[in-house]
Amino acid sequence: MRRLPPLKRILVWLVALAGIAFALPNVLSREEAAELPSWLPHRQVALGLDLQGGSHFMLRAARSDIVAERLETIANEVGKSLRDADIAYIGLSGEGQSIAFRVRDRSQLSAARERLRPLTAPVDIGGFGSEPISEVVFDSAEPDELVRLRLTDEGIDYRLSLAVAQSIDVVRRRVAEVGAIEPLIQRRGDDRLIVQVPGLGDPQRLKDLLSQRANLALRMLDTSVPVQRAVEGQPPSGTEVLYSFDDPPVPYLVEKAPLLAAANFVAAQPEPDASGESASVAIKIDTASQQRVAALAAQQPPKDAAIVLDGQVIATLKLSEAVNSDTLRISADLPTEGATDLAALVRTGPLATPLTFVEERTVGPGVGGDAIADGLKAGLVAAVAVAASMIFFYGVFGVFAVIALALNIVLIIAALSLSGATLTLPGIAGIILTIGVAVDSNVLIYERLREEVRGAEPLRRTINNAFSRVFSSIFDANLTMLIASAILFYLGSGSVRGFAVTLAIGSVTTLFTAYTVTRLIVKRWLRQWKSERLPKGIRTGRFSDLDIRFMRIRNPVFILMAALSLASVLLLAGIGLNLGVDFKGGSIIELHSKGGPVDVADLRARLDELNFGEVQVQQLGSGEDVLVRVPSQEAGDNAEQTAAGVIRSELSDEYDFRRVEVVGPVVSGELTRAGTIGLAVSFLAILLYVWLRFEWRFAVGAIIATTHDVLLTIGFLVLTGIEFNLGSIAAVLTIVGYSLNDTVVIYDRIRENLARYKRMPLSVLIDTSINQTLSRTILTALTTVLALTALYLFGGGLIRAFSVTMLFGVIVGTISSIYIAGPILILFRKRTDHIPGDENASGADTGAAGAAKGAV
Repeated sequence: MRRLPPLKRILVWLVALAGIAFALPNVLSREEAAELPSWLPHRQVALGLDLQGGSHFMLRAARSDIVAERLETIANEVGKSLRDADIAYIGLSGEGQSIAFRVRDRSQLSAARERLRPLTAPVDIGGFGSEPISEVVFDSAEPDELVRLRLTDEGIDYRLSLAVAQSIDVVRRRVAEVGAIEPLIQRRGDDRLIVQVPGLGDPQRLKDLLSQRANLALRMLDTSVPVQRAVEGQPPSGTEVLYSFDDPPVPYLVEKAPLLAAANFVAAQPEPDASGESASVAIKIDTASQQRVAALAAQQPPKDAAIVLDGQVIATLKLSEAVNSDTLRISADLPTEGATDLAALVRTGPLATPLTFVEERTVGPGVGGDAIADGLKAGLVAAVAVAASMIFFYGVFGVFAVIALALNIVLIIAALSLSGATLTLPGIAGIILTIGVAVDSNVLIYERLREEVRGAEPLRRTINNAFSRVFSSIFDANLTMLIASAILFYLGSGSVRGFAVTLAIGSVTTLFTAYTVTRLIVKRWLRQWKSERLPKGIRTGRFSDLDIRFMRIRNPVFILMAALSLASVLLLAGIGLNLGVDFKGGSIIELHSKGGPVDVADLRARLDELNFGEVQVQQLGSGEDVLVRVPSQEAGDNAEQTAAGVIRSELSDEYDFRRVEVVGPVVSGELTRAGTIGLAVSFLAILLYVWLRFEWRFAVGAIIATTHDVLLTIGFLVLTGIEFNLGSIAAVLTIVGYSLNDTVVIYDRIRENLARYKRMPLSVLIDTSINQTLSRTILTALTTVLALTALYLFGGGLIRAFSVTMLFGVIVGTISSIYIAGPILILFRKRTDHIPGDENASGADTGAAGAAKGAV
């Protein structure tokens, strides 16, 4: 066997040792890891919120809010500029993205346009290579006195992006107000913010804080006219009518210009009263405002003022009583929690634009702990089952495979620790799936080695030939998985990305451990024992001796599979998938009863009274746990959050909210598009690689076989009613990768035999190739099924649907790689000059097959 250069051997073992070192802190507690020597790694794998508990929120800034604010601002500036220039105008108003008015005196039209020209001056938005943009432009000249200005799309985009950027600091300060530790706040696109808070005990309070813009102002009340007259008629100039939070709301006539605004507030603290049941809020005001406020407070009769929060009056007060030196005191019989939150809003300042919750995923800490326990249990069972099967079938070589597999898992954990990537529950599923699929590479090597050893060459050269000839198959299989994972990560989100990360890392580490590390171990074994034959513990030869004539029944099986695919399409069109909240919006709430078993009928009746549509209540394994599904409210993103909030307030006294998922219509539509595009692009990228790697006939065969697998899997999901969510997308894409893996291995052997046996009829050659790889096909399917069965039995409810879908897909993918991928090559009459009379030449086929078997 050809020896690896010493430097390469050293590098391989250095990588293995580094992997062990970086993975080591994960078997220790945080305190124990912190006490490790400084020269050792300390970083542990970052756990996702679904494993440690916490909340994930996506907030969105509405473009319409930016347009409305800019229209008001520009209209005010237009009015002020024209008044300062003594230009009379009428009909100043805004609609859509335009502001229009008429000049009373036509002779002043040019002067008006010239006076407003500074509003159209380009704005330098900063940034390398960025050009100035015009936020406001004049529309084309009008035939009369009408002047029209238009807000540009570029200007609105700029203001939207700026508002989101300015809101990040405010959001961070508000998250800090709830005592969050190590929150993650990221910008997503032009109008989104992602907020992830691990271990959040009261997600509703944080939602309440983030859902308010918190524009707080002190405005003087106008008592010059009765409020009702202002409501029914036109309010005096410089005033407007605002309403209180009361039910029914009370109108107040207030001045538009604030006496004090957010910029004048320095600090704020709640001040509980003697009973502790209510509190006031003391707000420190800046020095520049103190004298102005004090002068107004000293006037007689006493002036009345209103505290306005986001356009609504929350309290009225006598200015002389509320202001004392540098402190403004709001006494409105607020509950203690309300006063605390109001003080927090004042301290953190207002948001640059309102933010709307479009997605929420909250997991209680108990659920996260259960998920970790279930994942570890499933992983341990899967590892033991796979290790036992490998040792049973390959003896000492099976032990080598187990060592490589253990190192594979260690390297995955080390890569997650080193990169800072987050490990999620679907990520654990990806690792467990890697346990099953990674064995495929070792099986490929050992089966090829078992075939090569039948020749007369020395064992050293035989082992070297086996590793060299099997590398392309291993590389192809893992590269297709890596391509799928990379595209899924780029186009996916949340749990799908967590799955893609571990599967991608597993594809790379599998190529390293199963090929390079196993090769070094086998080399060491050969040098140590100086054996001239393979160990006797290999028990897979019986599969290759079966000599099954698969292609003899290819036509009926192909017709059956085609009929099942067509039936799946009809089921999809007629019944449709059971779409989860990820794709149709709505809410999923998992509840745990505080007072014993749940009366499902009573709970359903209570929820029906809330008028949120057809709410479904499903009892889980324990009688104290239920799952509530609330349909999409189809009234905007806020409607979903409102429904979830009402249910929380209705049931929080009797139930613990273990898990909450709320997805608004905007996000569900985006997830649907992203999931569809992710599947399509991954599918095409993998098939393009197969086309380039082989030729067009093989690529078409792979396309048809893989499409068949996807269609049957979708039909299975329709029939069983399993919820189709982001995890299902990951499962379908993994099935695509697994099926292609199987097909590529068989196609690789067919291509090799086409060059070796140039006169063998194609159907016989395909049968021979399938039989030669049958041991690998059976063992890979067996180990993958063992891993997925462990995932189903012990992985917990959140990934059970994923496991069932994968189990079905593995079985279908194994069948299609034989009875779809093979017959397609015959259908296209690959190498037609060598298969005359193929349908009836059974005797010739048999003889050729025997000759091929003897040659191997």
